[in-house]
Amino acid sequence: MSTYQVVPMIYDSKEQIEAIILLEQQCKQLDSIHLKADLDHISKKDGDHALLCYRHGDLVGLLSWYPSDGVTGNINAIVHPQYRRQGVFSSLLKRAILDMKPQGINQLSYRVPQGLSPGLLTAQSLGAIYDRAEYSMQLVNEVLSVVEPPELTLSVAEAEDMEFMVTCSSQAFGDLEDWTREYFMQTNEPSRVTYIAWQDQLPVGLVRVNSINATTAFIHNFCILPAYQGQNRGRTALSILVDLLRKQSYTDIRLSVVTENKRALNLYRSVGFEVNSEYHYFNGSL
Repeated sequence: MSTYQVVPMIYDSKEQIEAIILLEQQCKQLDSIHLKADLDHISKKDGDHALLCYRHGDLVGLLSWYPSDGVTGNINAIVHPQYRRQGVFSSLLKRAILDMKPQGINQLSYRVPQGLSPGLLTAQSLGAIYDRAEYSMQLVNEVLSVVEPPELTLSVAEAEDMEFMVTCSSQAFGDLEDWTREYFMQTNEPSRVTYIAWQDQLPVGLVRVNSINATTAFIHNFCILPAYQGQNRGRTALSILVDLLRKQSYTDIRLSVVTENKRALNLYRSVGFEVNSEYHYFNGSL
């Protein structure tokens, strides 16, 4: 087996960034699927953790991960097609696990692009179990103006809004409140902003925005309290948010949605988002 050198990525290293872009291009040329290293997430300060695997000075693999709830490490990896099934991914994963354990990570979530057979086989060989599929969506069309209900507004969440955030998210997504509270605490960082949706001076929903860079924003955790769903509230809140992000000079606005959630998919499409890729997620133990 070849000898590999696994090193942590330095987020602002021009040399490493250029090597990652080249690896993406090589994978695109040799694969029918465009694998993404999520460079926006790993090349910013305090972004996702990333490990690079070199052989004879050439970058042949990359693995990035981030903790979402204090116990789960979310993994994305790409390996040069000519070096698959040769120990590149296992070398990266072993090193990543050494980094994860001291942080309390005991579960893993693997992201596999739709149609990537090597990724599927790798997840299965690790004993990971299929969890869900998600569409990645991007805003591509003009947002239609929504005026109903006119009293709906958005404001940046304050510290005293935490319990509403926990209640709203738990009720909307079906997660336990303790898990949801821990998740919000773990993801409370400067690049992430939470907005509360208000109607008649009552909080009715929330949406979060992760600022990837100066022009790219990722919308997530969007939900309306079940008692207030319907009557265009979700579409109104999302339209207001998109307008706000555009005024803040974001030109690349993204989100993801579970493929089976047709209601949310139709909502996002009505505001101007379109599907650009599909990913499958597999859960395993550390």
